[in-house]
Amino acid sequence: MIQLKNIERSYKIGSGQEWVLRRIQLNIREGEFVTVMGPSGAGKSSLLNVLALLDDQWQGEYWLKEQPLHTFGRKQRAEVARREIGMVFQSYHLLDDLTVAENIDLPLSYKNMPRSERQALVADALDRFNIVGKKDLYPSQLSGGQQQLVGIARAVIHRPALLLADEPTGNLHSGHAKEIMEMFRSLNEQGTTIVQVTHSEANAAYGSRVIELRDGWMVKDTSASEVSVS
Repeated sequence: MIQLKNIERSYKIGSGQEWVLRRIQLNIREGEFVTVMGPSGAGKSSLLNVLALLDDQWQGEYWLKEQPLHTFGRKQRAEVARREIGMVFQSYHLLDDLTVAENIDLPLSYKNMPRSERQALVADALDRFNIVGKKDLYPSQLSGGQQQLVGIARAVIHRPALLLADEPTGNLHSGHAKEIMEMFRSLNEQGTTIVQVTHSEANAAYGSRVIELRDGWMVKDTSASEVSVS
């Protein structure tokens, strides 16, 4: 489903460059649940931003469902992201001036879909995530756990093929964290491919594969042997 070939990302620092991703080679099959781990500054969020098409300043080849995204322009990539990818952020990224229901509806607003169908999908999502009673509230009126549930509902309502999550339980207490990880497991069992970034060994245990980054290099992949970085 995903194939990365020699993905690299750097930032200009003065007259030099700081590399955050180096020669990343990665294949992810449809239906996998992959965890990306590593110390701070290892390149985890940078890799996720490339996968999410939030960053277009990388070099290399990125294939998604046999589409050569590295040859696409910015507008084409944005269309692919809206159609194929859902993103769950650690800091929720809900729109403060929209209600819960309106936030969840946002990805559907980009689609050519009858309003009645959108409303039905939003109602299903509210029910599925047990937040029907919060539908007319604004993000500031919700707890952190409730905001994260809304963020996940928004990320998956358009049934993305790929769900990306950046420290999805980093701000939550253990009860809410477990609830959200169980939700991810259920989505994965229903066929959604998931890539999560986390420091949590407990969260990693929900996945089937762990990739470790260090200083921008991929140094471990539990689906294979230790990766050489030479």
